[in-house]
Amino acid sequence: MTATTVATPAAPVIKPHVTVPEGLAQTLTLAWRTIVQVRHNPWELGDYSIQPIMFVLLFTYVFGGAIAGSTGEYLTFALPGIIVMNMLFVTMYVGMGLNTDLTKGVFDRLRSLPIARWAPLAGRILADQAKQAWSIFLLLAVGMILGFRIGTSMASLLAAVVVLLTFALAFSWVSVLVGVLAKDPERVQLFGFTALFPVTFVSNVFVPIDSMPGWLQAWVKINPVTHLSDAARGLMVGGPAAESVLWSLVWAALIAGVFAPLSLYALRRRV
Repeated sequence: MTATTVATPAAPVIKPHVTVPEGLAQTLTLAWRTIVQVRHNPWELGDYSIQPIMFVLLFTYVFGGAIAGSTGEYLTFALPGIIVMNMLFVTMYVGMGLNTDLTKGVFDRLRSLPIARWAPLAGRILADQAKQAWSIFLLLAVGMILGFRIGTSMASLLAAVVVLLTFALAFSWVSVLVGVLAKDPERVQLFGFTALFPVTFVSNVFVPIDSMPGWLQAWVKINPVTHLSDAARGLMVGGPAAESVLWSLVWAALIAGVFAPLSLYALRRRV
């Protein structure tokens, strides 16, 4: 007689329920993981620091006199816009980092742990906010060394930073979608920066709208980068800012409302 062995089906693995406070703690841990990676890749910090400083110096001392008549006047006009432009460029690193985690399997290993499903993505975006804040205050410090002065109040300056970080948080979802869809980090960088250049340069970041042809002004006036630059100038230098701030927040809500669901849908399909 031969014994018959009955295979016992393996019990399904049930992940423990993760509460919201636990998920937030995991998000902070993963955000810190992303930030400390700069220590092992100092060139990444250079992208946040050296490149924007070069933009400030280049446009102030090469083009400032020709555009505004003096470097001091141009710095007052251009620095808030350069901060906006740099903020948009920095958001692309969210997609590049996410794509690296996806292609190298890091994201899969994180999802296999008993952590909230949204913690890895939230941690990546939260770390980007810290890098954004660093870039904003670095450019303000460099600008003040060169002669830029806040023409409003500390409360208005903090309001400008809040508006900028809110828009950066919303725009990060565009980078997340690119990072999920792209095959490798190089493609994220190529597509992201190629798409950002016309949006940022065809705005009032570097020159006033009045100096542009009439057919181009129509696009510049509805460009969200223009509204955000005007909001930053009004809150930092002085002048009307309420309408620009409102439009900046409206654009942020629209961008997040469109790209956040698309990003999460694409991420679920990929992983």
